[in-house]
Amino acid sequence: MPKTEETVHQNDPNEAESGAHKPKASGQNQENKSFCLNDHSPHLIETVNEVSKLSIAHEIVVNQDFYMEERILPPNSLEGRFVETMYNAFWDHLKDQLLSTPPDFTCALELLREVKEILLSLLLPHQNRLKNEIEEALDMDLLKQEAEHGALDVPHLSNYILNLMTLLCAPVRDEAVKKLESIIDPVQLLRGIFHVLGLMKVDMVNYTIQSLRPYLQEHSTQYERAKFQELLDKQPNLLDYTTKWLTKAAEDLITPNLSSPDFPSSSSSMACSFPNGEGNDSDLPSPTMVLYQGYLNLLLWDPENEEFPETLLMDQIRLQEMGSRLHQLTILASVLLVARSFSGKVLFSSPEFVDKLKCITKALTEEFNFRPEDTMLSVSEQVSQEIHHGLKDMGLTALSSENTASLMGQLQNIAKKENCVRSIIDQRIRLFLKCCLVRGMQDSLLHFPGGLILIEGELAELGWKFVNLMRHNQQVFSPYYAEILKNIIPSAQAQETEVEPSW
Repeated sequence: MPKTEETVHQNDPNEAESGAHKPKASGQNQENKSFCLNDHSPHLIETVNEVSKLSIAHEIVVNQDFYMEERILPPNSLEGRFVETMYNAFWDHLKDQLLSTPPDFTCALELLREVKEILLSLLLPHQNRLKNEIEEALDMDLLKQEAEHGALDVPHLSNYILNLMTLLCAPVRDEAVKKLESIIDPVQLLRGIFHVLGLMKVDMVNYTIQSLRPYLQEHSTQYERAKFQELLDKQPNLLDYTTKWLTKAAEDLITPNLSSPDFPSSSSSMACSFPNGEGNDSDLPSPTMVLYQGYLNLLLWDPENEEFPETLLMDQIRLQEMGSRLHQLTILASVLLVARSFSGKVLFSSPEFVDKLKCITKALTEEFNFRPEDTMLSVSEQVSQEIHHGLKDMGLTALSSENTASLMGQLQNIAKKENCVRSIIDQRIRLFLKCCLVRGMQDSLLHFPGGLILIEGELAELGWKFVNLMRHNQQVFSPYYAEILKNIIPSAQAQETEVEPSW
């Protein structure tokens, strides 16, 4: 039997033809080590299925751009060639059957049966009249009798199916269905019908996703928590890595002198105290502040040496992308800050110049992680040239050769992790994200950190994504976090009994 188009998870801000969104990259196909049962448990398949359901529901809720797309195999790949060969072989076999004397309708009946199932799956619950019509027109027992007497009219049935497809398809598929009407060969027509039906199935899935999203968003907290509890009941050690993660976060706050210099811990948390004065007056951090520190630590996660907390596995790829974005913004802001210190405020008051410098820096720093020194050498050369041209175009005094050399040297030093400008920018960005968690986005945007104003738009976008994702996680797993933190922070000192959002 031929396969209708396979689907894969996709996400992108561009609108899809069916009203969902256009694809950019594959979805969350990550390995969940903590969700895997290493032994041959009889619950293995059931557990994997539950995780799959939970992951899809979570993706729909937290990713507004999530939708399904047909899977197109590379034509020159081994899998692509194999599928195409088998696909062609099937249709050639169908053609031989229909041209034989007398005609053999075995494959044709199976095709019609599958077409009927697809058409019925495209109907909405209230379309009962159309459902009855399809059941009658494609009555498989009757069609089988017609085939046995050599009276099965495949062209007539194909035209009936085309008319139904015109009625049921999304407007974007009208042209594809219309093209099928000009195909005379019955085998090629059936082949085209199957292809377009595959696309219509994808459209229906995306329509269903869009319809379910408001309901899932309303009930996602209870649903995800209940599903996770079911997994926890089957696998009691499912919170081991989560406990280690929160323990490390508490240590970072309790012993700031030993915590990572790359992260704002308790020493900087005073600038991000709760807006209503909540929290601990003692030397020990509150459970909520420990949780927020843990969330921030995820942006510096080392997948080679640390296991990701189980409660955040479904967001691991998203958080890694945010961590990468944070690093990119650190380099970008560092470059802009150094460049402005040499060229002056007048040049940087031009939005066009700043945007151009941003574009150049972003393009040149794509390979920063692999070749930091070479990358910053290219950046220093290009930025110094842009500043030279910018000053000249505005009739301002050009940089002296000494200042130009100093500018290029400072830009190249950004390649070093311990670079002073880079370290300050890095700490301010992380402190901003911490304030976003503690005080909320609106209040944090009103008190934007100095030195970061040139990346305000980019940083605000990152902040919204990070806060929204962590807020959802906190709402779902707060009971588990509260229980774990009771054992990490002495109960006599912990004033909060629940780890609740401060937003």
